[in-house]
Amino acid sequence: MTRYIRHTAAFCALLLLALLVNAVRIQIVRAGAYDANPANRRHDLARYGQPRGDILVGGRAVTGSRDSGQRFRHERTYRDGPLYAPVTGFASQVYGTALLENAADGILSGTDPALSPLPLYDDLTRARDPGGHVVTTLDARAQRAAYAGLGGRRGAVAALEPSTGRILALVSSPSYDPGELSGTGPEVARAWARLNGAADRPMLNRAVRQTYPPGSTFKVVTAAAALDSGVVRDVDEPTRSPDPYRLPGSSARLTNEVVGCADASLRYAFQWSCNTVFAGLGVAVGVDAMRTTAAGFGFNDHGLGIPFRVSPSTFDTRVDAAQLALSSIGQYNTRATPLQMAMVAAAVANQGAVRAPHLVERTTTDDGDTVSATGRRTLHQAMNPATAVRLRELMTDVVEKGTGTNAAVPGATVGGKSGTAQHGLHNSGTPYAWFISWAQADDAMEPAVAVAVVVEDAAADRGDISGGGDAAPIARAVMEAVLDH
Repeated sequence: MTRYIRHTAAFCALLLLALLVNAVRIQIVRAGAYDANPANRRHDLARYGQPRGDILVGGRAVTGSRDSGQRFRHERTYRDGPLYAPVTGFASQVYGTALLENAADGILSGTDPALSPLPLYDDLTRARDPGGHVVTTLDARAQRAAYAGLGGRRGAVAALEPSTGRILALVSSPSYDPGELSGTGPEVARAWARLNGAADRPMLNRAVRQTYPPGSTFKVVTAAAALDSGVVRDVDEPTRSPDPYRLPGSSARLTNEVVGCADASLRYAFQWSCNTVFAGLGVAVGVDAMRTTAAGFGFNDHGLGIPFRVSPSTFDTRVDAAQLALSSIGQYNTRATPLQMAMVAAAVANQGAVRAPHLVERTTTDDGDTVSATGRRTLHQAMNPATAVRLRELMTDVVEKGTGTNAAVPGATVGGKSGTAQHGLHNSGTPYAWFISWAQADDAMEPAVAVAVVVEDAAADRGDISGGGDAAPIARAVMEAVLDH
């Protein structure tokens, strides 16, 4: 009898060992495969089983959660959804996440190990911490001023704090309400189809995901290259520029919209935006120096994130002399996001240094304890500080007595550069109206804001569209909002 008991005990022990081995195989060895299996809904159920953390602007939550009582219980809600959609993105049970909702998903959903004092314990018990919060750098008044200024027209605004790279406003128009994509009902699928099929593409984040020919606003970059390389040593000396300018190796001639550009000084050419002068300067500087200067401002950077991805702005370096001339006035293949052009203006305002743009000030736990914070970081030194001083003078002249007078702000020094970018087959498209600028209050030690505005469908006759007329007032409103704050 004793022998049978021993055999039975050994057999039970063997079964127990097999059970433990199988549990280890499932829980550890095969855990990744089971987690990734599309049929496994446990993660989705857990994700929406608790409220999502919030995204904050100026200490106020612009997101929330609603208990739907359905299988995926907590649905995302948005306050002023269209206003902040280019920042928040969406969090949808059906279509996933985008923009900050995606980049900070670990914090917001409560899965980031940094939220827990005992992350290993949470892994073993499959516990989930409450969702944390994302504190943005946005200035609510600047965001509203930019959104109201565009007034539903296609375009975008980006505003930065030059000394830190903090993003103060990021607006894309037309916009959409991300709350329409929350939930699992048929209305969500209808909203998704409608938004993605709309001709004006409201879900396109024009501020960071759309690139445009920057037109004459790119002349800031060309002027910096000319000054840094020594091609121009005195901004008031004649540049020996013909008008019209024959593109090298071509019979095509480049002209100007204003008079007085023949042999104009850099100061006059910048103030009145002489195409012929800057095309010639770009050729004189050469493709290598132009490429280096453009890269210093952030062009051709494929790794920029704020934290979500930013489409790279491009300056084509495989060009002949004629193409280089056109590239140097922001045409040909030169393309830029509004955020990139805000970085150009910010570099001028910040002694030539380009700070890393960022949208997240810090992340916190549900209780408000800081999880991570974003520090000031320099991406590049775009130009010599002395060159930045000269460009600040030139940009100030544009606002005080040139094409940018509509951007003037009482009680502040404002520098700007307007631009009208041609595009389409044989330049047949409605020109894009650009304006980039920076502003410093008279009683302040340094500029507080740099802005870039692009308007795709300026409401004017083709010949009357201009950055100074259509985009500068929007930039002024954003700068006033920041300075008043």
